[in-house]
Amino acid sequence: MIGGDARALGGDASVIERSVTEPERFAVVFDRHASHIHRYLARRVGQQAADDLVGETFLTAFRKRSRYDTSHPDARPWLYGIATNLVGQHRREELRRYRLAQLVGPDRFGADHADRVLAEVTSQSIRALLGDALVGLAPGDRDVLLLIAFEELTYEEVARALDIPVGTVRSRLHRARSQLREALAETEAMGTYEEILSND
Repeated sequence: MIGGDARALGGDASVIERSVTEPERFAVVFDRHASHIHRYLARRVGQQAADDLVGETFLTAFRKRSRYDTSHPDARPWLYGIATNLVGQHRREELRRYRLAQLVGPDRFGADHADRVLAEVTSQSIRALLGDALVGLAPGDRDVLLLIAFEELTYEEVARALDIPVGTVRSRLHRARSQLREALAETEAMGTYEEILSND
């Protein structure tokens, strides 16, 4: 990163605008947002693919920086939009990885071997149920759900990220939640992921 406190360099819009003539300044945008984008990508396509796609995301953003809408001081929704488009290009791999994704945290159970084995079997079962349910969603509905539930973007930020109206965000989220509720009803995964399905 170039010298100086990143906060003193201004908002993302200012940094991106200056980076058009001073390309090295774009490193500030990477420093500010790479961890968020990487986390999102890891949830979508797995850790290994995320390592590659985060670089592609910022390379794409760098190439498009002269077209950035500077009326938006925060570049994160823009970056999520680029990342989501890259995920779309890897959709087939994403569907396979959803079945294996480890969306449940690490083992929090005691040292007793039998308890650990039971916990692992239960965890795998829940992950499989959620994975199947997410795979069953339309791609656009899944994109909206994950950006809101896991990345905590607002409806307006998701609309900007995916270049769709806010009303479409709301309808896709409602549809995704309804389908997940139906798919997970009366399963172990329902309680575990109730927060994802809760209304705002």
